[in-house]
Parts: sequence; C-alpha cells; structure tokens
Amino acid sequence: MSFDYSIEIGKERLNFNTGYLAKQADGAVAVSYGEIVVFASTVASREVKEGQDFFPLTVDYREKSYAAGKIPGGFIKRENRPSDKEVLVSRLTDRPLRPLFPEDFVNEIQIIIYVLSADGINQHDVIAINAASASLIVSGMPFNGPVGAVRVGRINGNLIVNPAFNEMEESDIDLVVAGTKKAVTMIEGCSKNVSEDDMLAAVQFAHDNIIKICEVQEELKKAVNKPPFPYKPYIPDQEFKIAVRERYYSDLEQLKNITVKKPREDAWNAIYEKAKEELRDQFPDSIDQLRGVLDGLDGEIMRRRCLEEGARADGRGLRDIRPIDIMTGILPRAHGSAVFTRGETQSIGVTTLGTLAEAQKLDNLEGNSSKRFMLHYNFPPFSVGEVGRTGNPGRREIGHGMLAERSLEYVIPDASVFPYTIRQVSEIFESNGSSSMASVCSGSLSLFNAGVPIKGAVAGIAMGLIMEDDKFSILSDIQGLEDHLGDMDFKVAGTETGITAFQLDIKIEGITPEIMKAALEQAKDGRLQILKTMNSFISKPETAVSVHAPKIKILNVRVEKIGEIIGPGGRVIKAIVEETGAEINIDDTGRVVISSISEESIDNAARKILGIAEDVEVGTFYTGTVKKIMEFGAFVEIAPGKEGLVHISNLDHTRVKEVTDICAVGDKMRVKVIKIDRQGRIDLSRKEALQE
Repeated sequence: MSFDYSIEIGKERLNFNTGYLAKQADGAVAVSYGEIVVFASTVASREVKEGQDFFPLTVDYREKSYAAGKIPGGFIKRENRPSDKEVLVSRLTDRPLRPLFPEDFVNEIQIIIYVLSADGINQHDVIAINAASASLIVSGMPFNGPVGAVRVGRINGNLIVNPAFNEMEESDIDLVVAGTKKAVTMIEGCSKNVSEDDMLAAVQFAHDNIIKICEVQEELKKAVNKPPFPYKPYIPDQEFKIAVRERYYSDLEQLKNITVKKPREDAWNAIYEKAKEELRDQFPDSIDQLRGVLDGLDGEIMRRRCLEEGARADGRGLRDIRPIDIMTGILPRAHGSAVFTRGETQSIGVTTLGTLAEAQKLDNLEGNSSKRFMLHYNFPPFSVGEVGRTGNPGRREIGHGMLAERSLEYVIPDASVFPYTIRQVSEIFESNGSSSMASVCSGSLSLFNAGVPIKGAVAGIAMGLIMEDDKFSILSDIQGLEDHLGDMDFKVAGTETGITAFQLDIKIEGITPEIMKAALEQAKDGRLQILKTMNSFISKPETAVSVHAPKIKILNVRVEKIGEIIGPGGRVIKAIVEETGAEINIDDTGRVVISSISEESIDNAARKILGIAEDVEVGTFYTGTVKKIMEFGAFVEIAPGKEGLVHISNLDHTRVKEVTDICAVGDKMRVKVIKIDRQGRIDLSRKEALQE
C-alpha cells in the first residue's frame, strides 16, 4: 500500500511517498520537490557483533547522472567513486540523525540515498536529509525523530526558504538547518559577513519551517504504522561499572593536574592498563567494557568541574583562548605561507597562485561550472602522534576543507580585481581540537603573505557546551577532549565585522535560542581576540605577489575583434601562445588575460594582440615579418593574422629585378600602410618607410 503526504515549503510542495519503491528495505521513501526526486532507504542488521559497544551508522548519498539527463564523463561510462559533493552531503545527512538514536542501540544501520531526478533549479542536499529521516521514521527503528531540514537564503534583507540555484547568487546567507520539532540540531553554511543577530533570525526562520516538515513525517509514520524494530539493548555490566568507579574514580580525578594532551593520555592509559590487569579475573565477561566505562567517568569529572568550578581540563577558564603563535613566509618557493599554532593545534597554510585557466572544472547534476578558489585540508596521522593510513582524503578531510573554504570565500577578491586562480592548502601538523578553524586562520595569514588583496582577515573559533538539566557552561576554543566529552561542537568563522561561515553539531536533542545567542556572543569575543593577535603579525596583503607566481596583464579589446584574435580554428591565438610562451584567455566581453612567469613574454603577447585589435590605418608604420615571396612582391605580416603586400615596385627607391634581392622569408621589414581597398586588402611600402 502506498502513502503520500505533502506540505508547501517555499515555492514548491515537499511530497513524501512510501510503500511503492524498495519494499524489502526496512524503510524506503521517495521525496519530491519541484521536479527533484530523492530516494532514501534504511536497513538495519538483525545481529550485533559480539562485544560491539558503539553504534555503526552509515549514510551514503549518490547523484545519478541520468537524473539530469546526462551520461557520465571519462572513459568508464558509469558512476564511480563519490565526488566531494556526494561526500559532503553524506556527512550533512548523518550529523543531525546520529544523536537521535538511544544509547543502548548498537545494531548497524545503513542509509542509502539516490538522486533520481534533478531539475537544475532546486537543490538536493536538504531534500536528502528529509528523505533519510522519513525512511527512518517509517522503518520502525528506535529513532527519536523525525528530523526536518531546509536551506535559508536572504535577498535584499528578506529571508527565503529553499531558494533555487539562481537565487543563491544574490543571497548573502546560505544556511542548511536541520532539527526536530523541539530544537535545531545541525547547521551548516556560509554568509557574506552578516551579524550574529541576523544569523539567529535565519536559524529561527528555518526552525519554523522545520516544524511543519516534522509534522508531515509524523503523519506518514502514523499511516504506515510499522511495528517497532526488535533489538537487544546493549546494557553494560552495572556491577562492573560500580567496581570501576569505586576503585579508579580518584585516580581519574588526579588527571586535572595534567594539562598537556600527550602526558594526560599517557596517564589515562596507565590507569586503564592498571584497571584491566586488576579486574580481568574478577570480570572476565565485562572487561571489554572497561575503556568505555573509564571514558564515561572521565567525562563526568570534566563536565562537573566545568559546571561547578568553571575550570577546564587544561586549566583554562571557560572563555580563555589557548596561546597563539604565528610565523609567515616560511616556505621560500611557495607563493604564500603561514604557520598558525593555537595550543596544541597547528596548521601550515600554503597559497599557490595560478592562471584563470587552472580553475577547477565542476560537473554536477545542475550543470558545468568552475571555481577559482579552493581550499584543501590534510590531516596526517602524525598530527595526533599515531600510526594510520595515508592516501585519498577521507570524509573528515573533505568536510573540514569545505568548511574552511567557505569561511574564506567571502573575502576572496573578484577575478576582475585579482585575476588568479587561488589554491589554499592546510597541512595539519598538530591537532588537539579545532583544526578546521586553525586552517581558516593559517589560510587568512597565508593569503596576506601571498599578496592576495582579500577584504579583511578571517579567524575561526570552535565553541563547546556542557549541559546538565537547566545548567550549562559554554566553552571557548575547545580542545579534543572537550569535543569528545561535551554536548556541542559549534564553529564560527568571520571578520571583525561579521560571520562568514557557521557549523553547529549537537550531541543532545537540541539547544535553545538563548544558548545559541550566548554561544554566538562568546564566539564573537573569542574571534576578535584571535584577529587582534593575527593582525599584530600581518594586517594587510603584501604589496606584490611572489616572484615565483605567474604575472598577469589584462587587456580590453572590442568585441568585434575577438574573432580576429582567435583566428580560424584558434590558429592565430595558438601561434601567439607558441611564439611568446604566454598563456592567453579571452572571454566574450573582449577581456583578455595574459599570464606568464616572464614579464617579457607577457609584453610580447600583449603587443601582438593589440596589433590585431587595433585597426590598420593608412599612413601607419609597422615592423613586420616576411611570410611569402612572390614574383610580384612580398607578403608581410604586420600583426598576427594581418598581412599586406609590398609590391616589387615599392620595395626600394631603385629598380628591383628580383624580390629575393631585397628580402627572404622570415626577414623583419619596416613598412608603411599606403592603401586599404574595399575588401580589406592592405598595400604596404618599404620604399616610403625608408624615407622616415
């Protein structure tokens, strides 16, 4: 039996259908919006691996090329490994769902999402979150949802829900917000330097629409009425937990005296090994639970100290920022570089400038596009003192890189001002929390060092939350332990005057607007403090780009001259590139961008292009190249693609018997334009040029 429920959200109806597709899955829902169709399925394992004490949730989002009427590019004409966008949407969908499962549920769940139809107008990511939630809701899983999700934009001061692709070009806010009927649980997005109050208003506007979407999913769940999924709750050995608390709680309390990450980890591991040795014989069936029990006690102690004493694991107060150290220009051949160290987190930012032709080409369902600013984030295992795999970037690296990229994107100058492609790389050399925000800071400093005229410095800070009942503490600049044991990871990046990127993940059922407002205000104070330190090292771009960066010159020619500059089949412009060694890009407005490491190469190319772009006039002089010898004269190229004839009678003041007596192919010849006929044929004179 098929069920359909819908609600109007923005300009379209959001429709949920279940019961027709994929009936063997535990839950399957097709969600449509406009001409978008997104399908999501949920399946849970019936068996739990022995000794498993964690919840394995996998979300896999895939875009099908046929959805947009396209055939995949490349040699293998089928969808292959997930794109960065697909990885990002998978993460985006996972984050608001994961905290809403009960702690005693450890069965594996797999959510697979397909974009089956794409209209090129509406965006798919928020539809994917709603589809995933709905598939869980109708599956009978122990899920404390539903979750609704919307995108919020703002055009001319007016907030809009689920804006289309073309509307986002005019929007100064781009937020994806997800949550339950009670509260917001996840935010991801960027903005063009908006205020904290404007951001709060956008989030509240989003939640008003989220409530409606959740209500529709509840109606769907009631109609399907699937029985609860049967599972065996994971229940730790209570006697074992009591024994661990009684014997090792005081040892864990002493960790407050160790404020450095690695020594604290070593001390914690020593407690673990001691407890494991002493309790193994007494609790042979429960000893595998030891790490989780000790971790829970450590979190209990850390959280109590924050709430009751305002003291943190590394000795800081709730609002304190870790010590910051900065170096710039550390890599002599890089176009820009900086090291940003905050506490035990360290990012090396490296800027590389390239030509506009090196912009990244994107082939998405919504069409082909390109971007000239990109940020890549690398997180090697040595940054946390571990041995691990290296290779292709994982979901974490792709997600953190995109957050840092969005944080800096607002300040990147337009191509008309700074006609370069910019690649920013963040190499994480140490990590103890907030490495994505350290990447924002190192990136901003490195861009200044590279001479990129960004609109202003950008800093990022990660905020945490400890909440018990109605009592809470907000933590500034959280470290890894506080992220792991706390209730919130709230990242805010921006300039001195506004927010440029925003990411919120909640590990509880949500936070109130009051807590969010307090966290934003505290984050602003921390961000301004970090920016002050950054500006004390470098506060404006270098006056010139690196000598190792490509040089760029921009010319503007008349549109009707573009064809002449390019030439038939691109022959003219290819010849200029080959002869001068410069790279040339010309757009349909007549803007010509010439780039090369060599200034001489650029000047030569510019001279040739201007020679073509300028109209040839009678009486002007040129130094051209002899291209062809005929019995009656020589053809001389006075500009790329422009040739004229020097008749034998105009080669010299005296009578010339053979043209070859005066010149040969390849010779340089100074000539004067003496005639242009109606067909554009040019007559030249060497004889008259000799008189000058």
